[in-house]
Amino acid sequence: MRETPEELKELQALLDASLSHSTTHLRSIINTERTLTAEQLTEVVTGMCTLALSTVTAKGEPRISGVDGHFLHGKWHFGTARGAAKARHLAARPAVSVAHMRGEDLGVFTHGTVEILNPQDGESAADWPDLLSYFKTFYGEDFFDWDNEVVYYRLHPHWITVYAPDIAKLAAESRS
Repeated sequence: MRETPEELKELQALLDASLSHSTTHLRSIINTERTLTAEQLTEVVTGMCTLALSTVTAKGEPRISGVDGHFLHGKWHFGTARGAAKARHLAARPAVSVAHMRGEDLGVFTHGTVEILNPQDGESAADWPDLLSYFKTFYGEDFFDWDNEVVYYRLHPHWITVYAPDIAKLAAESRS
């Protein structure tokens, strides 16, 4: 877990607000018995988590693709090739949705706006050196030309909810 107490508090407030403002239908499926707290979530979504990323084309057509997601400091972080279609979509329209699902055991659904962490022709995010160190440790120093080949994003969520029907099972799996 890399989250500070303040980040956990903010994440918990967002989880609570997202669920309380959801539809009756969603709340009948995701309720207090079938969701995770912020602390539980950060213990379950560690390392690399495959995300389904939804973007929109200039014509308003939806596109979905997979990315390696890393849940760090209470937010999803992910990257792609600088020349990828999704990179063009995100540059023009930064509103996205992501889903991380593990069968029927876990679903983390997030809507928000992305921030480019390492723009090619601009100033990087203040925490980019620390994040880059994490990514290089995870993937390897020479996995990419980190300055030119990949662009990384942080998803600033305005809505996030978690479906977890068997919290004890998830906790046991994350400890093993």
